[in-house]
Amino acid sequence: MEYPEEFITSVLFEFSRYKTMGDRTFVQLNESDIHWKLNESDNSIALIVKHMSGNMLSRWTNFLTEDGEKPWRNRETEFEQPYTTKEEMLVAWETGWQCLFNALNSVSPDNFNTILKIRNEDHTIVQAVHRQLAHYCSHVGQIVLLGKMIKADKWTSLSIPKGESERFNKDLFKR
Repeated sequence: MEYPEEFITSVLFEFSRYKTMGDRTFVQLNESDIHWKLNESDNSIALIVKHMSGNMLSRWTNFLTEDGEKPWRNRETEFEQPYTTKEEMLVAWETGWQCLFNALNSVSPDNFNTILKIRNEDHTIVQAVHRQLAHYCSHVGQIVLLGKMIKADKWTSLSIPKGESERFNKDLFKR
């Protein structure tokens, strides 16, 4: 397949959009909020971020030359002992995303046709990117929903608030 520069530009935009949704959720949460769970078997926001960061570091570190499931990763521990502080969680969040962005920015016409491995299964770069985009979007959706549940009527919408679609569209089409 020929190197489609617009593909990399597009996925960088989409990954950035979902990172921003998480960022905008975290701004609304305090230390105790990131540990809230509906019941004991659920994952808190702090655990979801721990899992996402672990996955990102595993999938995107040396992604062109090593299997995306690194021998040093222990997925099961990502769901135990959440980050103790919001600051610690945010550092891990940023580290994971930076690893992903660095990897995607390293894709070029020279390496675009590289076959990647994830859990010893072959993937094109397009397949691997779509797999991870879907994975991270689902977890960001969980983070946003939990944030909205926690903040309830104090939640600031990340998109068009309910009942505001008509006004939003009117303003948008005025431009």
